[in-house]
Amino acid sequence: MNVLRQSLRQGSPLSSLAGSSHLSQPKRTSEVWICSADSPTTPTMASAALALLWLKPHSSSDHSRAMLRQAVLLLLHCFASLTLGQYDLCKSLVSTDDGAVWEQYACQPKAQSMKDYMRVKVDPPGITCGNPPERFCTLENPYLCSDECDAANPDLAHPPQLMQDRERTGRITYWQTVTWSRYPEPLLANISLAWNKSLELTDDIAITFEYGRPTIMVLDKSTDHGRTWQPYQFYADDCLDSFNMAPKRVPDLSPANITRVICTEQFSRWVGSKNDKNVKFEVRERFAVFAGPRLLNMDSLYTRMESMKGLRDFFTFTNLRLRLLRPALGGTYVQRDNLLKYFYAISNIEVPAR
Repeated sequence: MNVLRQSLRQGSPLSSLAGSSHLSQPKRTSEVWICSADSPTTPTMASAALALLWLKPHSSSDHSRAMLRQAVLLLLHCFASLTLGQYDLCKSLVSTDDGAVWEQYACQPKAQSMKDYMRVKVDPPGITCGNPPERFCTLENPYLCSDECDAANPDLAHPPQLMQDRERTGRITYWQTVTWSRYPEPLLANISLAWNKSLELTDDIAITFEYGRPTIMVLDKSTDHGRTWQPYQFYADDCLDSFNMAPKRVPDLSPANITRVICTEQFSRWVGSKNDKNVKFEVRERFAVFAGPRLLNMDSLYTRMESMKGLRDFFTFTNLRLRLLRPALGGTYVQRDNLLKYFYAISNIEVPAR
């Protein structure tokens, strides 16, 4: 936070503050210290103003009362700046026909990955593999079942927190469910993500699956901390069969129906478990409907966010939930003779938001 100085005429009520060692008083002008973004001296300035208030508690002159009012305002401004300083000045350099100019815009919190702050809950109880230990196969090598999940062994465990770890060693870690050994009973799992505050999406939600993406899945959102839920997007290898919905992609949408909840087949069809691991909720493509394919006209998006009913609300949430309804099948039907190759495994969840 930088401290800006503004000259005042001699005799201004705030010139009396200059008696402090922190606030020097020149002969002809005095300086008002104004808190603004990124100032390490803000607590010092606030303390100085507080000290002046303490030293002159009994003064009743109009001049002193005005000085005290100014000091109180300075205190409030400084302490507010500690919290709101990052929003003090919002501008960007843009090119125009007349050259580069500074463009002012509404201040917003910085967009960032929210996975470090989310609380993860997995249901139903016992859906995570490893208790008891069990072996599992892969869709590429369905009869080579040498892998094991064991919750008691850190090297073989796959707990839920591995969906949001940083994987700094380069080794991929992931949460994994039990296998579909109880087929034809459905293999269902819910993953609830909570932040205890309202957030606004700024980029695509991306869920990375190991060993194949689900063939049926629903992404839900809540705006009231999980008390009620509404579908955000449906995913299936056959939308008509799974949800009685015609398949759609975001580029099929228009500005008039951009907030429509769709079913997409783009992320559910079998392409090999190593070729494409991600399932996305496409935020950038929705932004592009207003800002253009390269997102160069963000002013148009921001204007629509403020003027179009329900648009900002569409990207706002407090909680998200993944409902995993059927695992990857390897491009075929369920093969009853080897059910140990069917399960869910998630290595990462990215939620860029502000």
